[in-house]
This record gives sequence, C-alpha cells and structure tokens, in this order.
Amino acid sequence: MFSRVSFALLTSLFVLVAALVATPVAAQRLSTNDRLAALEQQLAASRSGNIDLLNQITQLRTELQSLRAQIEELQQQLDQQKQLGRTQYLDLDGRLNRLESGDAPLANGAPAATPAATSVAATTASTSAAAVAKPVPTTAAVATPAANAPVPQDTPPRVYGDAATLGRSGDERGAYNTAFDALKGGRYAESARLFQSFLGAYPNGSYAPNAYYWLGESYYVTQNYALAQEQFQALLDRYPTHDKAAGAMLKIGLAQYGLRQLDAAEATLSQVIARYPGTEAARTADDRLRAIQLSRVR
Repeated sequence: MFSRVSFALLTSLFVLVAALVATPVAAQRLSTNDRLAALEQQLAASRSGNIDLLNQITQLRTELQSLRAQIEELQQQLDQQKQLGRTQYLDLDGRLNRLESGDAPLANGAPAATPAATSVAATTASTSAAAVAKPVPTTAAVATPAANAPVPQDTPPRVYGDAATLGRSGDERGAYNTAFDALKGGRYAESARLFQSFLGAYPNGSYAPNAYYWLGESYYVTQNYALAQEQFQALLDRYPTHDKAAGAMLKIGLAQYGLRQLDAAEATLSQVIARYPGTEAARTADDRLRAIQLSRVR
C-alpha cells in the first residue's frame, strides 16, 4: 500500500517537473520565432528604405548633373560675350587711333581722290550736266554690279518655329539661346518646340549636339520618356564622341527605367559604367543600377 502511494507521488512529481521544464523551452521557442519574424520585418523595411534612399540619391545626382550642364552652358556664353566685347573694344580703339592720325577711311570704303582725278572731274563736269537729261537706264543696267563690288555673303537661315520669339533670331546662336532660356525658365513644352525648330533650321550647326541633348531633357523632365530616349539616341548616333554623350547614354537608361524596361535599363546603365568610368554619369548609373537590383530581390 505504501509503495503504491509512493509510486503515485513520484509519478506526479515527475510530471510536474517535466511541465516546469517544458514551459521555458516552449516560451523560448516562441520568443525565438517572434524575434525571427521581427528581424525579417526589419530587414524588409531596411531594404525598402535602401531602395528609396538610392532613388533619392539618383534623383539628386541627375538634378546635379543637369545643373552642372546648365552652368557649363552659361560659362560658355559668358566667355563668348567676353571675347566679343574684347574684339569690339579693340576694333573701336583701332578706329579711334586712325581718326586721330587722320588716316580714317571713307564711309563707302572708296579711296581718296587724287589731284589727277580731281582735274578730270572738273573737265567732265559740263558733260555730266547734259547726262542728267538723258533717260534713266533700264533696270537691268542699273542692277549690273561693278566688277570690283563685294559679293554679298549668304546669311544663315532664320528659325520660324515660333513667330513671336524664335523667328526674331537671325543667327544660330540667338536661336539656340532663345530655346535654352525657355528651358532654364522651366517652360519645358516651349523649350521642346523651340529646340525642334532650331534643329530643323540648323541640323548640322555647331549647337546641334547641345540642342539634341536639351530637347531630350525637355521631354525627360515632363516624363515623356519615349520621346526623350529618341533625342538622346539621336545625339549618340550623330555625335558619339561629344562631351554630352555620357549624359545622353545615362538619360537613355533612366528613361528606360521610367518606362519600366528594367532589363534594357540595366544593360544601358552597365554600359555607361563601363564606357565612362569615374564620371558623374557613371556614378549616377551605378546608384540606379543598385536600386534596380534591390527592387528585383524584394
């Protein structure tokens, strides 16, 4: 009888001890699962935050590159204005020196009359009076230029894309500045129209590469990615060694990213990094490339 009671007590004690031991293990297991779940959530949030951060960095780099390009444009304009002012100053100074020395040329560029020529003019003065009464020569005769008259040079074509603004520019630089000013002022639809007109009037002009780039930029900032890609590609096709080629290739990759063409964007951005290492375009491409790769992991 006593042995059976002892056995029952021992059994109950064993069950109680087992329960006490199992409870912390279960609690520890539950705590571990909770911690794993929390870590996974933190990792997912961190990954999402990294992608957002990379996107912000890429956007800032893109804006910085655009601002630097605009600064370069303005610096070029300033240098040209300085050179023009210096040239005009030297020309004016030379004219003043000639006036002071009495060697100024006549307004029409004709040489001063010699004494012999003066006497001849006096001799023929009477006959010239009679010539006044003669009929006026025909138009053909009047239109015939002298043999030594200067031949007029062809003037550059005007740009008639916008009669109110661009049409007033009589030269390539003025037309380009009009379009570029619209871009700087944030009038992107107007700048796109003006750069299109500029390229139509000066397809092979010295500012054509820049015009292609800024036309693409006008489309890109308004999220017309397909049109932007066409202009940047035209710049690369026509002027592959131009100093804006790296930026154009980068913008093609960013436009492809905007169109959600991720495979094409990865290929283009990788090409930017390989072809233009160490440049601002390559750094921006690397940031965007990492953002694309992180978005694929999520």
